[in-house]
Amino acid sequence: MELSRRGVLGGLAGVLGIGAVAALAGCTPEKPEPVPSDDEVKAAVTVTVVDNRYEPAEVEITRGQAVRWVFEGTAEHDVVAEDGSFVSELMVSGSYTHLFGESGEFAYDCSIHPEMRGVVRVTA
Repeated sequence: MELSRRGVLGGLAGVLGIGAVAALAGCTPEKPEPVPSDDEVKAAVTVTVVDNRYEPAEVEITRGQAVRWVFEGTAEHDVVAEDGSFVSELMVSGSYTHLFGESGEFAYDCSIHPEMRGVVRVTA
């Protein structure tokens, strides 16, 4: 069997490509464990999760208030705080509520649609 230069280079590129994919998969951060929803708390603000966006994407509340995310549409989404302080399950419908006990800026996204980004600003 005669190996051509093109065949050897193609095979080498394939092996390197598989290795790169495996390395990147190993570096992907895992979604944190879900944080239970504060369903019994009345929300000051409601954010709709639909069509790969949060509406509104930025909200402001005061410390001690809650935000409720209402999931609508056909695709699964979640809300995952960058600091892990609130993490919902993946949902197509239903809601998730989080009570904010500290002031600050809380960025979040969807674990499977990272282009979906939002921010909760909590004032004193």
